[in-house]
Amino acid sequence: MHRTPHEIEALAHELLSGRLTLEGFVRELGQASTADLGDVSLDLDRQRRCGFPEVVYGAGKPADTLVKIVAQLQSERMRALVTRVDAAKAERLCSEFPDGRYNPVAQTFRLAPAPDRTVGRVVVVTAGTSDLPVAEEALETLEWMHVAVTSIHDVGVAGPHRLPRHLDKLRGADAVVVVAGLEGALPSVVGGHVDCPVIAVPTSVGYGASFGGLAALLGMLNSCAANVTVVNIDAGFKAGYVAGLIAHRRSEPRTG
Repeated sequence: MHRTPHEIEALAHELLSGRLTLEGFVRELGQASTADLGDVSLDLDRQRRCGFPEVVYGAGKPADTLVKIVAQLQSERMRALVTRVDAAKAERLCSEFPDGRYNPVAQTFRLAPAPDRTVGRVVVVTAGTSDLPVAEEALETLEWMHVAVTSIHDVGVAGPHRLPRHLDKLRGADAVVVVAGLEGALPSVVGGHVDCPVIAVPTSVGYGASFGGLAALLGMLNSCAANVTVVNIDAGFKAGYVAGLIAHRRSEPRTG
């Protein structure tokens, strides 16, 4: 892994301050870009390239593999986020890493130190309570990214009187994540009230003609609100991650 002069300078300051040992300094300089864990190859360079460590998709991976991945990230002083974790795997992860947090609604496990401060502000909105698992996945992702996040639940278009009372929470946000199933109309409504990107997440909630979220996906893609963009069906993580990147970028000092 090639380190930039800025990264080397930061490591040198850590060494001079005593927060990093000489052995640690040498190890950091020579750190490999990947970790071969047998059945997986973990990208250790992603935080440098993309700002955040690799996020692990937990479905289909054995619990032993997930434990190895989280342990490796922890040893590299990187925060860990695992998505789509069922209860049995979560029990194993929580046993191995008691400082971790499992959200059974979102089916996410994360291991990260509490932030000294949060960055930006994102609001996660759901049309109905059936959309909560996807919304919670977005929320957990944002908290893992150390972004300040608030939630507004059950304000779908079937009850249009419910959204206006929350407009003060929406205004001034860096981004808004809107999670909805059925016909997927809510993102367009929210988009007409805010001056920031609205990241729409179609969910697979609905009866037969919703086609497992396809109706909501197409409705959102055809939104008349110019600030609405769309991620894949049930992709709460993707929406939260993109919103988190927007919040971090807006919080960075402008140069030039």
